Amino acid sequence: MRGRAHFMRRCAAYPRPRTKFFRKQVSETAAGIKQQSDFSKGSVSANILSLALPLTVAQLINVLYNVVDRIYIGHIPGASSAALTGVGVTFPILSIVIAFANLFGTGGAPLFSIARGRGDDAHAADIMGNTFTMLLGTGLVLTALVLAFKKPLLYLFGASDATYPYANAYITIYLLGSLFVMVGLGMNSFINSQGFGRIGMMTVLLGAAANILLDPIFIFVLHMGIRGAALATILSQLLSAIWILRFLTSDKTILKLRRSSMRLSAQRVRKIVGLGLSGFTMSITNCTVQIMCNATLQVYGGDLYVGVMTVINSIREIATLPVTGVTHSAQPVLGFNYGAKEYGRVKKAIVFTSFIAILYTTGIWLIVDGFPAFFIRIFNQDAELIAAGIPAIRLYFFGFFMMSLQFSGQSIFVGLGKSKKAIFFSIFRKVIIVVPLTILLPGMFGMGTNGVFAAEPISNFVGGIACFGTMLLTIWRELTRLQKGKDS
Repeated sequence: MRGRAHFMRRCAAYPRPRTKFFRKQVSETAAGIKQQSDFSKGSVSANILSLALPLTVAQLINVLYNVVDRIYIGHIPGASSAALTGVGVTFPILSIVIAFANLFGTGGAPLFSIARGRGDDAHAADIMGNTFTMLLGTGLVLTALVLAFKKPLLYLFGASDATYPYANAYITIYLLGSLFVMVGLGMNSFINSQGFGRIGMMTVLLGAAANILLDPIFIFVLHMGIRGAALATILSQLLSAIWILRFLTSDKTILKLRRSSMRLSAQRVRKIVGLGLSGFTMSITNCTVQIMCNATLQVYGGDLYVGVMTVINSIREIATLPVTGVTHSAQPVLGFNYGAKEYGRVKKAIVFTSFIAILYTTGIWLIVDGFPAFFIRIFNQDAELIAAGIPAIRLYFFGFFMMSLQFSGQSIFVGLGKSKKAIFFSIFRKVIIVVPLTILLPGMFGMGTNGVFAAEPISNFVGGIACFGTMLLTIWRELTRLQKGKDS
């Protein structure tokens, strides 16, 4: 009752919400639901882990959409290697779709958390509604544009005459469901930001289970091949998107997605896009790196090494899930406490997040380095690909723990609304370091394809130190100053 009274006193001080419907929602959620996502209370580490564990599972399940496709495609009789390489060529396009989902999702969610931390639920609801509108509009435009120019894009991204038919078959069907992908990725952030981590996990669990079941049916039973893999994926993403929208429009959520909040505001759009540029830039820079890697590997190693990079990217996607789960889960906790002026708790969240990230990435580096052949065989049994892939994987993942510094620093910047720094370090690591090295190293010292794989660990060391070091010199010092001012 005490918590309810406190919340109702805060509500009385706010500007009156625009609609009776919204006022009714605030009243209904005052009794208990609100309290479960007050990240200024309880253990900081427990708050982060309560979101991280289900979010990591959700992300793992989400990645399985594409990874399961690659596993099944890599075992298609008679064309496994070419088909797997063809799917690998489509990675940049998939990254573009994800980039725009991140632009709005990772931009809106931290602002949503900060607004809730300040007690401004009306503004938070508007942020969520505007994010949804931008996801829909951009998804439709993006689908039309990529479909119109897919052939030159695929050849630009490293396709050959042998792999283009597989790449084209997969991406054509996938793009028809890209809107579902964007809604699922972008709006699930608002479920997690309200403290419903388990619901966020269930969001993608339904779709992933459907994908795992439908893949072998469409690929092998119905003999649809690579088209069957793409069809299974988009149908599964559709189920996930439906689940998300049903939850966000139900009485079970704290703040509902309402039509009245979907009307775009130029000011809100600028703030969402401005903060989301970090996630967008990270995805776009990943896309740029994938393009350069595939194109360079096609020159120095041909389809075989493009296939090796496809396997490496698949392993990396899975390997980074737990660390991204922790760092992304820290963002609503960071943002909420920063908005509530709990600066000591923000610092505790930074320390905990960074420690877990370093510990995990060190462990996964040792595992991948020790058993590279095992991971390759998950995707393909071709002896030539395995032989080429073992040294490539060990080189690519060397010093993988340094990537944790980049993950932690970026998430801290985003969670506290410092988007410009996050954007800079995304560009710095990928565009300024990786891309030039990918182009230059293969021709130096006779490195060939090894030069492409060596560019990643170099960028992890340089970019990780630069990003995390800057965070300590700026954010940490600011928090210390604000904490002293609050205590004095």
